[in-house]
Amino acid sequence: MLEHGGNLRDAVNNFKRPLDQWLDLSTGINPRFYPAPSIADNAWHRLPEHSDELIAAAMTYYGAPEMLAVAGTQAAIQSLPHLRHALSGHSKVLVSAPSYAEHAHQWRRGGHQVTDCIYPLLEAAIDQADVVVLCNPNNPTGEMVEPETLLTWAARLAQRGGWLVVDEAFGDTVPALSVASHTKQPGLIVLRSVGKFFGLAGIRLGFVAAQSELLQRLGAMLGPWTVSGPAQQIAIAAFGDVAWQADTRHYLQQQGQRLRDLLSDASISSSGTDLFQWSSHRDLEGRTELLWHFMAERGIWLRWFAQAPFRPHGVRFGLPGTEVGWQRLNHALNEWTQQYA
Repeated sequence: MLEHGGNLRDAVNNFKRPLDQWLDLSTGINPRFYPAPSIADNAWHRLPEHSDELIAAAMTYYGAPEMLAVAGTQAAIQSLPHLRHALSGHSKVLVSAPSYAEHAHQWRRGGHQVTDCIYPLLEAAIDQADVVVLCNPNNPTGEMVEPETLLTWAARLAQRGGWLVVDEAFGDTVPALSVASHTKQPGLIVLRSVGKFFGLAGIRLGFVAAQSELLQRLGAMLGPWTVSGPAQQIAIAAFGDVAWQADTRHYLQQQGQRLRDLLSDASISSSGTDLFQWSSHRDLEGRTELLWHFMAERGIWLRWFAQAPFRPHGVRFGLPGTEVGWQRLNHALNEWTQQYA
């Protein structure tokens, strides 16, 4: 399997520091997660049937005309290449780079011809592809593509039976960027995650927005009972809690700016979203691995992206969840500045 953030056991094994002594900043997950309500007994006892209430709540929250609930967007990322192969055979797939590595990995595993393409060159390359896949906002760089551009790309692809797959996992803090409301448009597929903004990665829940026929085919491929009963109940409550959502967007804006300022004070250039910041190898003047190792020695676990073809080379900082965590990061960055600035 590919390496991902949140792999704290690796930190424990490699640096011999107990699990409870780590500050884990290796993911872009909201550290102030939604407070799950009490779960009804039947959610544990009964098989988790399809929930019209869950789909309606998701459609209202995401503004999508139709959605399919999946066991985390990873389930859709793994299944879409196989569905494409069943419908259209071998395809030429253009995947934005750098980006969430599972996309290119799963399309290659599905037997498709995959080309990695940096964001500035996507426009020119679209007409040579059958499928285009990108994250918006991008993980890990924070790059964004305007909705009008995406809809134009989707229309160009649809003219020859192509797909535009837009992963909006980090889109909750920039809702105006979403194209989920346009997914009646042929060939446009949008992935949404409950794990990032709501901080509920552990319930493994995501959604796919697309035309009805595609969702039906994807649902049949995934099979029954894909989303647990407890996950359904928690998500319905979270989608309906408008006050919590508004407060959390404000909180994340403040925390995101605090992280940007902290890195800037340490002479570390960065980009990203309100949930994470990205510093490239160039931003760090070639000291990417050094910074990652420096922080790990102090019990702060960042996501390090080692150099590879069409893969990002840098580090990603998530948000500390407590004031103690913020002070610990600040102290470590001050030490870094004293030694290397």
